[in-house]
Amino acid sequence: MTAGIDVQVIETSSLGDRSYLATDGEVALVVDPQRDIDRVIALAGRLGVRITHVLETHVHNDYVSGGLELSRLTGATYAMAAADEVPFQRMPLADGDLVEVSPRMRVRAIATPGHTFHHLSYALEGPQGAEGVFTGGSLLFGTTGRTDLLGHEHAETLARHQHASAHKLADLLPEGAQVWPTHGFGSFCSATQAEGDASTVGREKELNPALRLAAEEFVTQTLSGLDAYPAYYAHMGVTNLAGPEPVDLRAPTTADPLQLRRRLEAGEWVVDLRNRKAYVRAHLAGTVSLALDGPMATWLGWMIDWGAPLTLLGETTEQVAQAQRELVRIGIDRVAAAATGTPEELAAEPDQVHTMATADFAALSAALEGQAPDGLPAPEVVLDVRMGNEWNTSHIVGAVHLPLPELPHRLDEVPEGAVWVHCGSGYRATAAASLLARAGRHVVVIDDAFDTAADKGVPMTVSA
Repeated sequence: MTAGIDVQVIETSSLGDRSYLATDGEVALVVDPQRDIDRVIALAGRLGVRITHVLETHVHNDYVSGGLELSRLTGATYAMAAADEVPFQRMPLADGDLVEVSPRMRVRAIATPGHTFHHLSYALEGPQGAEGVFTGGSLLFGTTGRTDLLGHEHAETLARHQHASAHKLADLLPEGAQVWPTHGFGSFCSATQAEGDASTVGREKELNPALRLAAEEFVTQTLSGLDAYPAYYAHMGVTNLAGPEPVDLRAPTTADPLQLRRRLEAGEWVVDLRNRKAYVRAHLAGTVSLALDGPMATWLGWMIDWGAPLTLLGETTEQVAQAQRELVRIGIDRVAAAATGTPEELAAEPDQVHTMATADFAALSAALEGQAPDGLPAPEVVLDVRMGNEWNTSHIVGAVHLPLPELPHRLDEVPEGAVWVHCGSGYRATAAASLLARAGRHVVVIDDAFDTAADKGVPMTVSA
């Protein structure tokens, strides 16, 4: 950065996304803000700058944008692609358009279709020229945005656009220009997982497949690597095109133990936000474990029927508030109820408090040899709830594969008998085990790192 221009990152690690605030010390522009814009306003306040422009690189499919509301509250100009037809007022931008933010800072729109058809990147220019580029879902760190979110029928066409757009950026911008992507830090909007925490155009020329591979090879590689993406994505683009409502983070209604029991008996989603180790030690029977120390909103939004009643259980009101913040980002605006306390405090009857058996891969290896540790049932079913690409890379011989997002609607496909369930680390396995236990299954959580399974003697199948 040259003197006088500063770019601040606003991280949303739970969704794998970043927003940005760029400022010359007096005014600021914001790129791709998340829906909880209080974070952005607070940052501008700490820096003592006025937000004058809000820019969207594209109509987002993985979160509800806060751009429209931020522009309303601050009076900032709201800008997005002219080709995206929306019912609200915005500055329409097309390839080559220049936005003068201040005498010392401007952005140039660059058409970079690929992640979407109308995707724009924004080159940030100071007195000395291009400082960097906000790439949204175009050129990411070591990868690109996925190309199938508008329908598989468009995936190949968009992959070809993505390749061309990456080369366009590399040709237009100096090698020292910073790359500031929105996606790629665990987001399912990324074609593969991003590499590193910062990058430049020059670095991407050396590492990024979009800039190293010929178009046909890139398209083939991109399409073959695409795995499933969250079901709630179907609602995000529609909401963003219509214009999201202001965010509402008021505390939900408090549920007492009798109300919680009624919700559980009705089969509603009652989500335990505590970490998985606390959950297996004690939890209310019928609750689902989706801890705040993982991507709770992503998995919940993927599995729950859209609009179904949801109750949150936390140790503290702060946990519930954090969960609400995560959920409004994906359009789950109102929580039916919430409660805080220990499982014993939240139980209407003592027998509602259950524990859950756990093991590691060494125990599974012994159990498969007929030497299950004391107190654990023999594994009649080994259930792998990782995603398809993970399974295809390597998996346990004889395991049953049901990705976690599909499990709520495919529970009857899990063979009879005691189930030992695993994922890559233990987070998804605990969530899956809670769903299985809710359905009355005898379950053991393998709370262990999958990459240690082979070394601990578990028989593995590895792809060539």
